[in-house]
Amino acid sequence: MTQRHKVFVANRGEIALRIVEACDRLGVDTVLGVSEADRDTLAARRAGQTVVLGPARANQSYLSMEAVVHASVVTGCTAVHPGYGFLSERSAFAQLCADNGLIFVGPRPEHLDVLGDKLSARRVAEAAGVPVSPGGPTTSGEEALVLAERIGYPVLVKAAFGGGGRGMKLVHNAADLVAAWNLASSEAAASFGDGTVFVERFVQNAKHVEVQILADQHGHCIHLGERECSVQYRYQKVIEEAPCAALTPQARERLHGYALKIAQHIGYISLGTVEFLYDVERGDLCFLEVNPRVQVEHPVTEAVTGVDLVREQLLVAFGEPLRLRQQDILIQGHAVELRITAQDPEHELRPSPGRLKKWRPAPLGGVRWDTHLYEGYLFPPYYDALMAKVIAHGNDRAAALQRLRMTLQRLEIEGPVTNVSLLQRLLNAPDVVSNTVTTRWLEVALHDLMGATA
Repeated sequence: MTQRHKVFVANRGEIALRIVEACDRLGVDTVLGVSEADRDTLAARRAGQTVVLGPARANQSYLSMEAVVHASVVTGCTAVHPGYGFLSERSAFAQLCADNGLIFVGPRPEHLDVLGDKLSARRVAEAAGVPVSPGGPTTSGEEALVLAERIGYPVLVKAAFGGGGRGMKLVHNAADLVAAWNLASSEAAASFGDGTVFVERFVQNAKHVEVQILADQHGHCIHLGERECSVQYRYQKVIEEAPCAALTPQARERLHGYALKIAQHIGYISLGTVEFLYDVERGDLCFLEVNPRVQVEHPVTEAVTGVDLVREQLLVAFGEPLRLRQQDILIQGHAVELRITAQDPEHELRPSPGRLKKWRPAPLGGVRWDTHLYEGYLFPPYYDALMAKVIAHGNDRAAALQRLRMTLQRLEIEGPVTNVSLLQRLLNAPDVVSNTVTTRWLEVALHDLMGATA
């Protein structure tokens, strides 16, 4: 790097800590923006400087574009890393950074625009020759009925903007479609400020697979293999792994090729993830969306490739050419990540914030912890429920799963109710062990799992 950089970290929790540590390894100074509720986090203790953005509520702190940009400028930062969530996919924020002479660590505003709208992202995929699920935009429940009749039930009604399961409804018949369309549209408007929804055919037995891409400002674009994230509850990922053991070599080659086609079609720059559904019965792949940011599950890719993705993301943002070429990316072994959350699995994963009385992760070889927790930490009620990510790497999938079983067995944690008991059951569930789960599996299996012995 020819220029001396200083990075403003506009996020919280484990990803804020992850960014601070990546900057430290690059010799880059950091400033962390926090809410009043996050003054005493591990990230705040480790960042070079901490600035309070505003009150605990995210819309008055982490989501305040003006507050983040002002704090970045007055502290002398040259770049802003938004992490994931919050402002990471807001094209207006990326543009505001540029207008104030700040590097946005992520894609260009025009790419955030085209990919943030799932309908325009579908059009990009189609233009690049990548298959998408049958479906399209609708402006009313009545239009949705006509489209659903043509493509066949069941269908998904999906918000064009946003994610995380909000504004998304699964509909099995025409009698329920108009009500579901109205509800999805109102949820989308409330959550994302835009009530646009579209309808697409729902794949009954699908695996969620995604490709990690990385592209620089000099025309180089590579993939770093794929991940599988099929164990989900209400579209929230619970277990992620790399690579996807269910893919045939031919399907894997097509998957990687599709992801690169989309990135190259729009001249994408930065770290990103191209998500697909894999129909296990037909062997078909169809495009879902592009997440133009670092993903929660990025550590499993780091484990099997040996590449520090956040470091590479920063260097690309600073204008450095990729030092890696496609032939340099070798997938070694298998990695699995569990998300430990402050949620009660006995009550449909209801949030459970509170004081962490004991937190003692087990130190085991081949196991990585990404977390902002410490004993005595007050887990706040204002944000998402993610407490920690534990990632195990082994020679094969069975070895990685066994390391996770040992890790959870030795974990000492007291305070908020967590999903650890569910994770233990998942690691022993025959369908998980045999890797036959599909995206709706956990929603059906949760009740029986929690009634079983871990």
